[in-house]
Amino acid sequence: MKTTELSLLNANTLELHYWFKDESHTMDAFIQNKCEYEVLAILKELSSVFNVEITIETEPFAEGGFLRWFKIDSIDKTIITTIKVAILTALLTAIFITPISSSIGKASELLIEKIFEDKELKEIEKELKELKKEELLLKIEKLRQEINYKSQLLNENNLIKKRRSNFYEALEKYPKVEKLSLFVENENKNQLTAETVIVKKDFKEYILTSDNIDPQEIEEAIIEIISPVLKKGNYKWTGIFNGESLAFDMKSNEFKTLVQSGEIEFKNGSSINCGLIIKKKIDNEGVERIVGYEVLRVNNYFENDKPIETPEGRFHRQKKASEKDQLSLFNDQLN
Repeated sequence: MKTTELSLLNANTLELHYWFKDESHTMDAFIQNKCEYEVLAILKELSSVFNVEITIETEPFAEGGFLRWFKIDSIDKTIITTIKVAILTALLTAIFITPISSSIGKASELLIEKIFEDKELKEIEKELKELKKEELLLKIEKLRQEINYKSQLLNENNLIKKRRSNFYEALEKYPKVEKLSLFVENENKNQLTAETVIVKKDFKEYILTSDNIDPQEIEEAIIEIISPVLKKGNYKWTGIFNGESLAFDMKSNEFKTLVQSGEIEFKNGSSINCGLIIKKKIDNEGVERIVGYEVLRVNNYFENDKPIETPEGRFHRQKKASEKDQLSLFNDQLN
């Protein structure tokens, strides 16, 4: 049966098929459980992002390599929730077939559009118009806009990226698996989307090469100094930032020289205004962790609550002002 003859609105089951090098139908239990743990974690994150309570059921194994079905459902059977369940199933598929170098949002666009253009949904919308259910029609349109917006943000979701990476990393290390395939079905096992096959040599395209993520940069962070470093060496300073104690690396050689030469003296409550870098990693659960702080530049320090601008702070301020002026001039020329 062609997939176009079936309704994507009832798409609620993902089939995962692990293909083996031999003719067996058994899989290492630890590898299987690890992979399914990552699938469930991604589904949980998706349900949170799209604000829908779901139930997830698995079905018995089948022969032909090693097949697993994940059926996504909800106690709430309203049309809005039905659409969300179909969207979550489509997005789950998009996540597992999209390499790190590509956009999950782009990969899911076509599937999402097909769901909203589904013949069955169009019939429901027609009935709603006849019944003058404008409020529900408006909710469907708002849902469409919300789905399109949120799906574009999934590529920046570190939890999803890490969980997907964990999934493929576990399979890459398992010699028995030679490829993975997946597609979406309805609850009657009617295939609704084309089967996508990912061979083992391509698993690396889904695995993160580093747990480091882009650092957060704060242009003007205020840090109350608890303990400055008064001698040369790679020692950490300590201070208070946003009410929290932290140890940080002072990367400004200019400011360190001023402190070590005695030109700047710290007293109880002394603070600095600085360019702060917050370094982060994602752990194995996909949770962001702060792993370090660096002060790249000291804009000014305070004496009796009076800010004293440093040479590097002045240079940075003037540079930013110049760049802003150049941008304004460029925009004026365009207009």
